[in-house]
Amino acid sequence: MADVPNDAPEHCPGTSSDQAGKSSACQGCPNQNICASGAAKAPDPAIEEIRQKLTSVKHKILVLSGKGGVGKSTFSAHLSHALASDDSKEIALLDVDICGPSIPKIMGLEGEQVHQSGSGWSPVYVEDNLAVMSIGFLLSSPDDAVIWRGPKKNGMIKQFLRDVDWGEVDYLIVDTPPGTSDEHLSIVQYLSGAGIDGAVIITTPQEVSLQDVRKEIRFCKKVKIPVIGVIENMSGFVCPKCKNTSQIFPPTTGGAQRMCEELNLPLLGRVPLDPRIGRSCDEGRSFLTEVPDSPATMLCRLYWVQQCCNTQV
Repeated sequence: MADVPNDAPEHCPGTSSDQAGKSSACQGCPNQNICASGAAKAPDPAIEEIRQKLTSVKHKILVLSGKGGVGKSTFSAHLSHALASDDSKEIALLDVDICGPSIPKIMGLEGEQVHQSGSGWSPVYVEDNLAVMSIGFLLSSPDDAVIWRGPKKNGMIKQFLRDVDWGEVDYLIVDTPPGTSDEHLSIVQYLSGAGIDGAVIITTPQEVSLQDVRKEIRFCKKVKIPVIGVIENMSGFVCPKCKNTSQIFPPTTGGAQRMCEELNLPLLGRVPLDPRIGRSCDEGRSFLTEVPDSPATMLCRLYWVQQCCNTQV
């Protein structure tokens, strides 16, 4: 995969491309001579630096989905909360959704700032054993728009992986944006030395979501990321009063279960819609403790921890 320098022109072919330093986009670029000579094709030294930095991180899990709005950040946040409920484990949550960082809001950390220490950036702690890093901590306001091209986003992800002082960590959960573009390629490239244990894929039941999720699964196969399994989110609405279930997003093509059967992947579970989950996220609280009677809470503890981590990693 081609690597693009931070100061590259808009249509840079990438330093590892055969057209590096030779395409029309390279004209006037300060890196043109280096790229044309082939010297820039050497592996990014940051990969080795990141490998060394993350030797203290035992497991690295990506949360992916080709579709936006399916609940990746909610899942990432509450998987982290569920894992951190074991006081003997150290958990870290990294938000690499550069343009839409929602983790600070969901974790109740809006307004917090990152501090620099002698060993790098210090993450923000929700609990003694749950650390969080997001670009949201670097913005002056939650309403600030991050209007960056790919190279600058790639550089930010590199900095998160190389410069954050995570310390000894059992699980690093990486929340990603939708799609299969810059952020995903960067996280895979920079963790290629440190290793990725696998990815959890999030979808909703309707076909319009499953189409994009299939693309994400193919992306994982192409870049050799093991797929731990699939979570079907918003899988029916459970009324908090009568407990009856209604299908808000009908699985017209069989939902995640049919897709998993076709692709030979584990279905880790179905998370029902519960308005109390949305309220907990808006208030920056864990619904695992706020709404312990929610069917989603029980599924979190049974599937998210046991199947995503204990039995798969």
